[in-house]
Amino acid sequence: MTTSDPAPAPARPADPAAGTPAVAVAARDLRWLVVGAGGMLAHDLLDVLRGRSASVVAAGRAELDVTDPDAVAAAVRDVDVVVNCAAWTAVDDAETHEAEAFAVNATGAALLARASAAAGARLVQVSTDYVFDGRATSPYPEDAPLGPVSAYGRTKGAGEWAVRAEAPDHLIVRTAWLYGAHGGCFPKTMARLAAERDELSVVDDQVGQPTWTHDLADLVVRLVEAQAPAGTYHGTSSGQTSWFGFTRRIVEGLGVDTRVEPTTSEAFVRPAPRPAFSVLGHDALRAVGVEPIGEWDARWEVAAPAVLAGEVA
Repeated sequence: MTTSDPAPAPARPADPAAGTPAVAVAARDLRWLVVGAGGMLAHDLLDVLRGRSASVVAAGRAELDVTDPDAVAAAVRDVDVVVNCAAWTAVDDAETHEAEAFAVNATGAALLARASAAAGARLVQVSTDYVFDGRATSPYPEDAPLGPVSAYGRTKGAGEWAVRAEAPDHLIVRTAWLYGAHGGCFPKTMARLAAERDELSVVDDQVGQPTWTHDLADLVVRLVEAQAPAGTYHGTSSGQTSWFGFTRRIVEGLGVDTRVEPTTSEAFVRPAPRPAFSVLGHDALRAVGVEPIGEWDARWEVAAPAVLAGEVA
């Protein structure tokens, strides 16, 4: 594990579109542990915390095995907030490796929850839209019944259950359609393909909320700073679009002539079923005075230069 230098990195300028509610407790006054520190979201979370002068310990896979009870108990000592970004996110591979995915997504979450509760630390568990069946036609409320249709969704749903059972002082933050600068993601893939091809066919029957990992990281910190009540919250951009709609915006911003044509999910059959509707509601955030992330297209305009840096010649 690595501990951040207390001296902050330069903070990003204030961005009204991201939302900045009143602060009840400052991040810099808390000791943070970020688990799964090698991932795309964790990279941005560490940046956000360091920009707020927070004391933060980064624990990647090599530093912390979340399935080892003794290691987990030792890691959470002397911290105030644990953010669990560790996850088996290979959605298709989970269909044939569900036990391995369960070990990380459910058992690991349970161990972190139990240890956090014992240490008096607050646990933030990052979850997913895949805990739902994707058959809704309006945004899923935070208390909607779970109905996962994939192994990945089942293991993440089990992780939610374990966190609620083991850690009374928890924040479960569901997210979806993440993209960011520090890992592979949909916009980077589309930008590369747009540079190589004259035409792209992209599914238009899966609807969701493209969400920048920096915005999600900022939201997680704002929830903790606001001392939000224990419960489940949704960390996605506002509005909605399809993968086709998102691709059109990506390609338009590149200024290339690549045509983008709509198609259906039947053209891209994968081992794990994808939710057709992944739009999450934000009423719980508003109820506790925390502003949701802004509209997906406005946030993409802000994010695009950083996310696509190096992807386009």
